[in-house]
Amino acid sequence: MDTKLINALKGIHPGKIIGMELKKRSISQRDLAERIDVHYQTLNAVIKGKRNLTVEMSVKIDSFLGYEDGFLNMLQGYYNVQQYHIRQASEKVSGIPDIRRILFWDTDFDGIDWGRNKKFVITRILERGNEDEKRKIAKYYGLRISDLERFRSKNRYTLHKKS
Repeated sequence: MDTKLINALKGIHPGKIIGMELKKRSISQRDLAERIDVHYQTLNAVIKGKRNLTVEMSVKIDSFLGYEDGFLNMLQGYYNVQQYHIRQASEKVSGIPDIRRILFWDTDFDGIDWGRNKKFVITRILERGNEDEKRKIAKYYGLRISDLERFRSKNRYTLHKKS
C-alpha cells in the first residue's frame, strides 16, 4: 500500500472516499447498496460521515471497488484516532482565554473550540497579539512562552524595501 497515499488520507472519513469514488465511476449509492447487500440508508449515512464504517461493510466495499482488503477499515481507524484526539484536546481546556476578541475578527469568537483549534489560536496570537496576550495564551494552554514558537506559521510574508 502506498504510504504517501495513506498519509494524505489519514483523518478523512472513509465515507468521503467512497462517495468520491462512486461519483468518479458514475455508480449510485443505491446501486452499490444493492450490490453489497446493505441498506441504502446505512450506506448513505456512512458516505455522509454520520455513521462509522463497519468491518463487514468495509470488506464488501473494498472488494467491490477493487481496493486492498482492509483499506477502508484502516481509514476508519485513522479517522477514529483523529476524532479521539480532537475530543481530548477540547476536554483539556475550559472557558475562554482573556484576550481581545478583535484578534478573531473573522470568526465567531464565542463559537471557537479552544482545545480543537489550539494551533490556529496560538498562531493567531503570535501574529497579532501583544506580549500580554502571548503570556495569557501560554498560561491558558499550560505552556511556557518559549513553547509558543513551535506554533509560529512557517508561511510568513516579509516585505523588502528596495535599496
